[in-house]
Amino acid sequence: MSDVRHVLVLPDRDAAEEAALALGERFGLDEEPQLVRDALAGEDDAEDAQWLLVLRDERQRLDPRALDEFVGEWDGWREEP
Repeated sequence: MSDVRHVLVLPDRDAAEEAALALGERFGLDEEPQLVRDALAGEDDAEDAQWLLVLRDERQRLDPRALDEFVGEWDGWREEP
């Protein structure tokens, strides 16, 4: 199996936590996504951080377009590998 990952970028922690819960319900994930705070370059303030959801998809069963649409519901986007 390959180590395929999807990275979803969200504007704040609340959106990231809500999206993490909804991901499991909508896509039936085998494991919880990893939630990571991504501070913008040179910024120390938590208000200036994006939040990432990192999803492992070793079986490559998640459709990137469906993930794009999903994360857009929280004003986020999916990073291209």
